Amino acid sequence: MDEIARKSKNSPESHKEKLGGKEYLKELRKLQTELCLLQDWVKHTGQRIVIVFEGRDAAGKGGLIRALTERVSPRIFQVVALPAPSDREKSQMYIQRYLKWFPAAGEVIIFDRSWYNRAGVETVMGFCTPEERDQFLRLTPKVEQQVIDNGITLIKYWLEVGNAEQKRRFEARIEDPLRQWKLSPMDLPSRKRWYEYSRARDQMLEATDTDFSPWHIVRSDDKKRARLSCIADLLSRIPYEKVPRSKVKLPERSEKHAYDDEATMKNRRWIAERY
Repeated sequence: MDEIARKSKNSPESHKEKLGGKEYLKELRKLQTELCLLQDWVKHTGQRIVIVFEGRDAAGKGGLIRALTERVSPRIFQVVALPAPSDREKSQMYIQRYLKWFPAAGEVIIFDRSWYNRAGVETVMGFCTPEERDQFLRLTPKVEQQVIDNGITLIKYWLEVGNAEQKRRFEARIEDPLRQWKLSPMDLPSRKRWYEYSRARDQMLEATDTDFSPWHIVRSDDKKRARLSCIADLLSRIPYEKVPRSKVKLPERSEKHAYDDEATMKNRRWIAERY
């Protein structure tokens, strides 16, 4: 924990050199091991944790969330990425469709975009009125205070990607067949409206970066460094402890009902071993 806390301190300086793959995987494994310990503690103590990831398009939210969750149980670490609201949901209180995904005891809920859509894409693209935006910014800190008062740990991250790097990532999505699926209908308009998104971001942070529910900013031009730094920061903010585990001994196979079970599979429809 102490080492992780030291490494998670914010730095205003950007890293000029990209992190090598071997070093990245080594550090990621250490952090993912700690995430498994966090998972045991969350389950053992019945903790309820909500983690919010926000940022511009192509900021690296998806990759960070995958790095965070790839070694833990999806039953405990659950990722929520909601589609556009239905007509019924549009008639509800705005945050209502998000609240139903909030955690029960022993769960960590990760929002890949969240109720803060109203302060970002909805504001910039005209999907809400200025009055609806202002109401959201005014009421959200009160709602988050209620969430925290009810014993839920709420941690919010904003991934900040620079202009040049976002441009490079969008171009890669356009050209690379393996990345074209990432290109959403909103990507190109969002690129064009860079400064409108900047103003929306500034308004959101000004209104909702509170002492009890602060925003933590992640420099995300270097995806690998961003993932490691953010996971380390997350671990440093939760006072988890190692939960003792009973020693496990693998039992021997019982021969009570033994038969030639390999022979029964010989003439089944096996796929070709192409590799």
